[in-house]
Amino acid sequence: MKTSESIKEIAVALHKFHGLMGKVGKDAVNPHFKNKYASLSNIIEATTPHLNAVGLSIIQLPCESGLETMLLHTSGEYISSVSLTPCKDASNPQALGSALTYARRYALGAVLSLNIDEDDDAQRATVAPAAQPKAKAELTPSHPKWEAAKKAVSEGTTTVADIEKAYLLTDVNAQLLTNK
Repeated sequence: MKTSESIKEIAVALHKFHGLMGKVGKDAVNPHFKNKYASLSNIIEATTPHLNAVGLSIIQLPCESGLETMLLHTSGEYISSVSLTPCKDASNPQALGSALTYARRYALGAVLSLNIDEDDDAQRATVAPAAQPKAKAELTPSHPKWEAAKKAVSEGTTTVADIEKAYLLTDVNAQLLTNK
């Protein structure tokens, strides 16, 4: 972690931010484990007004080491941290984007010390290797059944939740399915 030479102003602003900021609700469901989590967009939406009110902002940039998250104050003071972006297949842009979104959510929660509803310390997301569910195929715009799934959602004959029972869907692809 890096900081500017002094963090007096940013410390005061963070104190005020925590006085304004309540819990961040969990608004999305993990299709593999069926547990709820706070999406990146929900975290950003919940924190931005309070950050702005105390002169703070966040920048998150991919870098060689992973993801750099910077908490900036209008005084010029900052706190910066680099986190890894775990991605099993760096040649797959979809997988890389998912890993980056995941890293952004957790880095943002960590740098701001957010209370993201009831934290179960990842207990529900931890499954013993023998009990792991069979891997689902990922439904992406290049998948042969994409257009049929998109049409079924737009016609109301199925829901994104129903599609998630059969396929792995990223948040981005779930949103794309509902766009007309």
